[in-house]
Amino acid sequence: MTKIIPFKAVRPTRDKVSLVAARSYQSYTKEQLESRLRDNPFSFLQIVNPGYRFDKDISGEARYSLVKNRFLEFKEDGIFIQDEKPSYYIYKIVDREEQEFNGIVAASSALDYENDIIKKHEDTIAYKEILFKDYLKTVGFNAEPVLLTYPDNAVIDSIIKKTQKERAEFEFTTTYRDTHYLWKVDNPKIIANIQKEFENIPTIYIADGHHRSASSYLLYKDLKDANPEHQGDEAYNFFMSYLIPESDLQIHAFNRLVKDLNGLSKEEFLIQLDTFYRIENRGKMPYQPSKKHHFSMYLDGDFYSLYLRKTSYKIETSLDGLDSQILYKTILNPILGIEDLRNDQRIIYVNGKKDLVNIKSSVDSGESKVGFVMLPVLMNEMKQIADDGLKMPPKSTYIEPKLRSGVTIYEF
Repeated sequence: MTKIIPFKAVRPTRDKVSLVAARSYQSYTKEQLESRLRDNPFSFLQIVNPGYRFDKDISGEARYSLVKNRFLEFKEDGIFIQDEKPSYYIYKIVDREEQEFNGIVAASSALDYENDIIKKHEDTIAYKEILFKDYLKTVGFNAEPVLLTYPDNAVIDSIIKKTQKERAEFEFTTTYRDTHYLWKVDNPKIIANIQKEFENIPTIYIADGHHRSASSYLLYKDLKDANPEHQGDEAYNFFMSYLIPESDLQIHAFNRLVKDLNGLSKEEFLIQLDTFYRIENRGKMPYQPSKKHHFSMYLDGDFYSLYLRKTSYKIETSLDGLDSQILYKTILNPILGIEDLRNDQRIIYVNGKKDLVNIKSSVDSGESKVGFVMLPVLMNEMKQIADDGLKMPPKSTYIEPKLRSGVTIYEF
């Protein structure tokens, strides 16, 4: 039984939401960040980058305290208001390719996370979990939902579609030409129907936001232990999430570039590859892999197809059959000497939405020596790995939709 509840969101006013909404802080270049902080006093970036006001880089607890101050100022100035009733928030995104994503912003249970009702497929890094947990504890809010996915549900889908016939509370288009819509659902009967349907769903999956959900869970444990009157319904027992049906989720590959051949010549490298793969030179034209366990490689001006030799690689678990794991076990680790996929500076990850020209350009320029292209992970692969309690290699998936920060904010 999945516990998904409504909450009283802190939100920008209708006239300011397009100015407030921001991409994830890490997604901006230094120049883009400077431009937005200089030209837009309402951007959520003003809150999460409080040192800009003092023309100084500030980190740690000092930064966290200033983030909280900026947030309170936005509330005091009426840029943010809080809803009076607990609500679900139906959220729709139409991107520049006219892909449509429909889901519900709500509060998900940290206890469900603990009990593996909310399932994970990706490893997290402990110090990052603790760092963000400490940030959340100081600032007292979360502004970027974790992306969760659930099996398609006819009742929830019907509620979403019916609500979307009404005028949206928010409707704004970003400079990326994505259009965002938000509807507030505070009718008790509809809330009860939504909550009941989620209670009938035995398992949901984290699609994007493993570190954020892990940090929220650590925060829940800290605050629970510090509260002798803990009841289980306090705000810290939940974390903000955006729940979308599995059919709406878009999973793209994360391709790999490696900066050197680990001391091997091109010929030596190809000979070692021959142990695990049947290799065909495809020439100068960009070449995409055609099926699972089949990779495209760009090396020294040519594209190659790599077909896995099934007699040389054993698939014993759901993880063993994942293309990113196969690439690691057969090439990246044994031949190119890459052990730590998260921290090795020799590997570069390129999301699969970008054209193969990006792979080619990096190798042709000398920035990288070789590039590898894969097909995207399938939804059933991701779920099976999570169900088996296994974890994918980092950057195995690039998942959409990507949400904006500051549109709905969860306080605890």
